[in-house]
Parts: sequence; structure tokens; C-alpha cells
Amino acid sequence: MPFPAIHPALDRALANKGYAEPTPVQAAVLEGHGEADMLVSAQTGSGKTVAFGLAAASSLLGENETFGPADAPLMLAIAPTRELALQVSAELEWLYGESRAKITTCVGGMDARKEARALNFGIHIVVGTPGRLKDHIDRGNL
Repeated sequence: MPFPAIHPALDRALANKGYAEPTPVQAAVLEGHGEADMLVSAQTGSGKTVAFGLAAASSLLGENETFGPADAPLMLAIAPTRELALQVSAELEWLYGESRAKITTCVGGMDARKEARALNFGIHIVVGTPGRLKDHIDRGNL
């Protein structure tokens, strides 16, 4: 089964990565998303992050092929660990690459000043861990 109608920029990214059809979790998310919240649980490597990114595309991009100038974040993805946040960020980077999304990762163990500069300059998507995100909120960066 091919991917259902998805945003053209993301469709190209999927094709470039060799995705010909959605994984079962991606198909379920794409069929079931809309304005409702979803709780998705599936095995590691099942495609949850890509499913999440695909579901967010219409809200983030609308009819546009690319993102406009970055300002306050449009999307926040919270991961419980630094390793998972970095993995999520990497997946969203290639998925949203053609749409020119500015993505930053905010996690412990990394340079918080560099993260703050990125946030202050303008970002479309932020991926981070709860502690570091709270730190940026407390400091007025996010």
C-alpha cells in the first residue's frame, strides 16, 4: 500500500530515503490523525517518529512547500532521554529537510548557550528533554 496523500515535500523526502509504503504504525497514524490527540505505542524501529512527523506536516506547513522565516517554535517534541531526543531530531531533520525547517535539539550534556542562540535566532521545530527545556523556559529562551 503506498503512502496516502501527504505533503509533497515530505513525500519527496520519503522517496529519497527509499520508503515505498508506510509501516503499519505510520499507516494507522495517517488514517487516524486529524484534530484528535493520539496515543501511539509500538516496537522500537516501527516508524513512530516518522509517523509523528508526517501527522504534523499539515499543521506546520499548510499548503506551503517550505517553511517561512523562523520565529517562535511551531512544534515541540519532548523525549525522555538525550539519546532519544537526538534520534528524534535526526529523523525530523531528513523528513523536513526539503521544506527548509530549522530544527534544534535541547538536551543536557550539550552547549546550552548554543541552544539559546538557536532559539533566539528563530526555530521551527524544537526537540528536547524535559529538564533542558524547562531550563530554557526559565531563562526566557523558549
